[in-house]
Amino acid sequence: MTPTRFCIVRHGETDWNTEKRLQGQIDIGLNAAGQAQAQAIRAHLQKAPAFAAVYSSDLARAWHTADIATADLGLAVLPAPTFRERHYGMHQGLTPAEAAHAHPAMYRLHQARDLHYTYGNGESLTVFATRIHDGLSALSEQHRGQNVLIFTHGGVLDIIYRLATQRPLDTPRDFPIPNAGINWLTHDANPSANSWQIITWGDQTHLAGSLDELT
Repeated sequence: MTPTRFCIVRHGETDWNTEKRLQGQIDIGLNAAGQAQAQAIRAHLQKAPAFAAVYSSDLARAWHTADIATADLGLAVLPAPTFRERHYGMHQGLTPAEAAHAHPAMYRLHQARDLHYTYGNGESLTVFATRIHDGLSALSEQHRGQNVLIFTHGGVLDIIYRLATQRPLDTPRDFPIPNAGINWLTHDANPSANSWQIITWGDQTHLAGSLDELT
């Protein structure tokens, strides 16, 4: 059976990305650099294989990236709230320094990637990961053997990378997730196979430069 191929793109840059401010599900738009990155994705996608469908998180930074980048594909962008960023509760809108000062005990749980920490009124890592796993599985079943394009967020891509590499959720991130980076993966429905495989990760060849808050 032909695997499903996913092209998963992180949204372009926002002002809050440059400030390393935790966006979560606060609806922040692209800045000028992010809009230029979306145009660069658009040019890159003209050379990509044909897609059966395009999905995007309904948060503005992902949706605007998708709207610009898919202008030449002849496909409607379908809203996919399943691929929203994680809800970071009381930490949303804060920089790391601000979070550490305002909520020191809670910030330590954030830094430790505690699996059950909800930021007071947000989403735990285990619940977030289950949301992303279920969403990808549903799309893989719906588009079996086809190419699917998704626009989403850094936290979502963190979960996807760990899913494909079987890396534990609570280990520190040591892999890139740049703004406007392009990632290709396959999903094989054959239960005897390793279901998820990364083809390329964090591709920035279409960009002059891109921000990753980890660095």
